[in-house]
Amino acid sequence: MEKATVLLIEDEAKLLETLSDFLTINDYHVIQAMDGLDGMQKFNKYHSEIDIVLLDVMLPFADGYEVLKQIRLCSNVPVILLTAKEEVEDQIKGFSYGADDYIIKPYSLSVVKLHIEAVLKRYGHGQDFLYAGDIKLEVKAKKVYVKDTFVETTPKEFELLHILIRNQGTVLTRDYILDTIWGDYYVGDVRTIDTLIKQLRKKLGDMSYIRTVYGVGYCFEVKKDEKKD
Repeated sequence: MEKATVLLIEDEAKLLETLSDFLTINDYHVIQAMDGLDGMQKFNKYHSEIDIVLLDVMLPFADGYEVLKQIRLCSNVPVILLTAKEEVEDQIKGFSYGADDYIIKPYSLSVVKLHIEAVLKRYGHGQDFLYAGDIKLEVKAKKVYVKDTFVETTPKEFELLHILIRNQGTVLTRDYILDTIWGDYYVGDVRTIDTLIKQLRKKLGDMSYIRTVYGVGYCFEVKKDEKKD
C-alpha cells in the first residue's frame, strides 16, 4: 500500500507525539494539530494530501464533533474518532456526524494501526482500480473506462473525476476542487472547473453521474438503479 497521509488532531502533547512517532515508524506521513481550530486550518491547507483523519473528541476551541461537521461540509475523507467517551449515545453522535470509526481511550497503538488499515482499505486507498457505477479508474496509469471501453482524458480531467469519485455523495465547491487540483497559488477563474465538467460529461456520456448543485459546485452520485450489477 502506498504511503498514506494522516491528519492527527490531539490536544494531549505526549499522546500526540507518541502516536505520531508510531505512525511515522509504520510508514505514514503525519500532519499534527493540537486543537480544533488548528485542526480545521490544517485540513483546509492540506486537504488534497490527507487520506485519513484521527480526531480527538475533547479539544480546545472547537470540539471533535464540530471539526467533523466542518470536514463533512466539503469532504468525504475517512475520519476516526479518538475519545474517552464510551457511552453508546456518544458513539451514535459521532457516527451521525459522519465518523467512519470510533476508538475508545486508552487504546493500544497496534489497534489504532489496524483500524486505520481497515478504513483505508474500505475507501480503496492504494488499490489499482476504483469503481463507480459503470466507470472504472485505473488509478496509477490514470486511465478511465466506461463499460470497459477506454475513454481518453487529459491529466486534469482525470484528477477531477478521481476527486469526485473519491468523494461520492458529497457536494464539492468549485473553490475546493480548484485548490485540490491546482493548489493554493493558482491564478485563474472557478469557471475553469465548469469547463472541465462539461468536457468530462461529453466524454462519459450517460455514465457521467456528475450532478450540478447550482450556486455551490458538483456532486458525483450513482443512484441505486444505476449501480453496476
